[in-house]
Amino acid sequence: MDAFLTSTFAVLVAEIGDKTQLLSLFLVSRFAHRAPIVMGILVATLLNHGLSALLGAWVADWLPERWLPWLVAGSFIAIALWLLVPDKDDSEDSGLLRLGAFTATTILFFIAEVGDKTQIATVVLAARYEEATFWVIAGSTIGMLAANIPVIMAGKWLMDRLPLNTARLAASGLFLVLAVATLWAALSGS
Repeated sequence: MDAFLTSTFAVLVAEIGDKTQLLSLFLVSRFAHRAPIVMGILVATLLNHGLSALLGAWVADWLPERWLPWLVAGSFIAIALWLLVPDKDDSEDSGLLRLGAFTATTILFFIAEVGDKTQIATVVLAARYEEATFWVIAGSTIGMLAANIPVIMAGKWLMDRLPLNTARLAASGLFLVLAVATLWAALSGS
């Protein structure tokens, strides 16, 4: 359950102000129906974060066990620093939009998540919780939906009122806490 809650909260907080939230705003401005956008995010996230979590679990099996806590903690620190850099909206009108809200959202979200903070976080969380890959995927997907559904439903009104700098600092702090907790568990278990 720890893997689920940590993954949910980590992705939820890391996603605030992320480019995929900006992509959500873009899609809401192009499509009238919200449900296909939400379903597209769900499918894209399950695919992307599922593959990411499997990669993280594989890496955890492949690496020497004594290295894993140090690499995971270092990755958490790198994510914490990365979160301090604001994302920009790089979405453009695309031929994908003519495919409809669900298909366009699924493809655009999957692509936007490649190499994104939340994808990297999912890889790292799966490496950290290698015995709970399913719960990491479930948690990161719930976190992604929890961060994006309010944007889809309330749109620009909500984004204008969120303190994005505070959210980025909180997310950064969360990943630093995860790094310290990972090292603490490794050192106290030795």
